[in-house]
Amino acid sequence: MADASLYDRGIATRRAVLGDTHVDGATARMSEFDHDFQSFITEGAWGSVWSRPGISRRERSMITLALLAALGHDEELAMHVRATANTGASPEDIKEALLHVAVYAGVPAANRAFRIAREQLEKRQEAAQ
Repeated sequence: MADASLYDRGIATRRAVLGDTHVDGATARMSEFDHDFQSFITEGAWGSVWSRPGISRRERSMITLALLAALGHDEELAMHVRATANTGASPEDIKEALLHVAVYAGVPAANRAFRIAREQLEKRQEAAQ
């Protein structure tokens, strides 16, 4: 771990966005092989980028959703749709981000992303009932 404060800030942000259950699961599955990678993600993505001032977690969430959808990273997209419960990005925000995907990354990418987002939002709604 190169920077303990960066890691600490990252793990706090990661927990706030993805939730304790997700982070605890990722930590439990961590092995000697991927320990450095998990530290890199926590420090780089969560400690540096997601923890920066300037834009809100809601805005970061929308940017992340659009990028993951455009790149076809379906599992990460589903995870980040679930995380919108913690970031403040609404279903309307998700829809708007994915409409941008359709224009700038293509309709097939957006079609897949809309399906994934709809499934995750339906699961959230069912769990809330």
